[in-house]
Amino acid sequence: MTTNYVTTADGVRIFYKDWGHGTPIVFSHGWPLSADDWDAQMMFFLAQGYRVIAHDRRGHGRSSQVSDGHDMDHYADDLAAVVDHLGLLGAIHIGHSTGGGEVVRYLARHGQGRAAKAVLMAAVPPLMVRTDANSGGLPKEVFDDFQRNTATDRAQFYLDIAKGPFYGYNRPGAQPKDGIIANWWRQGMQGSVKAHYDGVVAFSQTDFTEDLKRIAIPVLVQHGDDDQVVPYANSAPRTAELLPNGTLITYPGFPHGMPTTHAEQINADILAFIRS
Repeated sequence: MTTNYVTTADGVRIFYKDWGHGTPIVFSHGWPLSADDWDAQMMFFLAQGYRVIAHDRRGHGRSSQVSDGHDMDHYADDLAAVVDHLGLLGAIHIGHSTGGGEVVRYLARHGQGRAAKAVLMAAVPPLMVRTDANSGGLPKEVFDDFQRNTATDRAQFYLDIAKGPFYGYNRPGAQPKDGIIANWWRQGMQGSVKAHYDGVVAFSQTDFTEDLKRIAIPVLVQHGDDDQVVPYANSAPRTAELLPNGTLITYPGFPHGMPTTHAEQINADILAFIRS
């Protein structure tokens, strides 16, 4: 097992983990977390004989806390820097939430020559914010609140997200796990408040419609229909329709944080997709 950094063209140090051998699987995490959010997936696929790689997005986790570049183009370029640095070929790219947008922009912006398949999990594409052309999106005021709370009361705001909608712990009959909540909060607080503040605009206002149309490789779209962070109806079905080679799996009752709460099912479906 190794932990390393790659320096991007604009001087940002990106932390990454690179474990194992075999076909590479590259993981892109959600807002405002880090590569650590992929523990359940990295350990599972490592045991299945895959090489697993996950990086901390700029301003997140252990990567440089720079003041700028917190947009999807830079996120995609940083991912490309990791892929190029490691010389990856035939990679499987898996992105959760904001990381799903990062994967989509990377494949559209940098080409698919080094990639074999992709998985978009509870991902933000095609577009989260409501516009005249996207009437099913969330009002911009929702994301303005995200920014305001991040800037002024981040510690409590992050705790409330983890205890509530992210894992569906606010649903009747849910059984919250203190360790999962604490780990989400730990990851969030490890990153830069500036990166997280700017990142809200990146994940909510970036339109991935044209990017999705350009992705020719097979893509698995996974989404829970009880996702309270990235609502299902305006995301996964539309993404799957826009992808030339997309397959949609809808999980009844699964929350946004399903890679953690339902890791066994999620991992099994990804493995089947990779092997197909």
